[in-house]
Amino acid sequence: MEEMNVMPRIGEQAPSFEAVTTQGKINFPVDYRGKWVILFSHPADFTPVCTTEFMTFGKMAAEYEALNCQLVGLSIDGLYSHIAWLRTIKDKIDYKGMKDIEIKFPLIEDVSMHVAKLYGMVQPGESETQAVRAVFFIDSKGIIRTILYYPLSLGRNFDEIKRVLMGLQTADNFGVALPADWRPGDDVIVPTAGSCGVAKERMDNKTGELTCYDWFFCTRKLSKEEVESKLGK
Repeated sequence: MEEMNVMPRIGEQAPSFEAVTTQGKINFPVDYRGKWVILFSHPADFTPVCTTEFMTFGKMAAEYEALNCQLVGLSIDGLYSHIAWLRTIKDKIDYKGMKDIEIKFPLIEDVSMHVAKLYGMVQPGESETQAVRAVFFIDSKGIIRTILYYPLSLGRNFDEIKRVLMGLQTADNFGVALPADWRPGDDVIVPTAGSCGVAKERMDNKTGELTCYDWFFCTRKLSKEEVESKLGK
C-alpha cells in the first residue's frame, strides 16, 4: 500500500521529535518554548535555489531574533553534507551582494526522512526522496499557526515570510484581523459586531475611531509604532 504523508494542521500542537543538527541535538519544539519558531525544509544541500534561500535567511537572522523567532532548517541529507555546504556558502558564494554569510541556526539531519514525513514535507508528486519547500510558523506555545508550501523549483518569498510572522504577532497582541497586503502601520480589522445593537452603534459612529464599510466590516488605525512596540512578544 502507498504510504501516506499526513500534514499537521493549523491550530494543532507541533509534532515532537528529537534530531541531530548542525548546532547539536535538539528536542523539538520543547527546546524553543517561549519563542516563535519557523521550521522550514529544503530539497537538498548543494543546490542553487536552496543556497539562495539559506543565504537570505542567514542575512535576515538578526531580524527574526528581534521578533523572538528561532529559525530551524531541515533537509533529507546527512550532517557532514550540511556542514560542508554551509562552509561553502560562507567561504565561496557571493550572490546579490550577500557574501561571507554564516548560518548559525540549526539545520536538521533527516536522512531517515522521519521528521519530513512527520510534517508531511515529502510530496510524492514532486519527489519521493526530497522534501518540498515547507514553512511552518509555530508560536511560543508550540502551536502551528500558518503553513506555506512551495514546489522544488520555486524559491520562497522572504518578505512574505517575515510579514506573516509580524502579522500573526500583531493579530494576537491587539485582538484584530489583518486585511489583504497588510503591513505595519496599515489599518486593521476589528472583530465583527456580535449583535444588532453593536452593529448600529458602529454604523452611527460619530467619533471617527472606526471606519465602517458595512455593519460587518470595520477598521481602525493602528500605528506602525504601536505594532513594533509589541512585536516579539
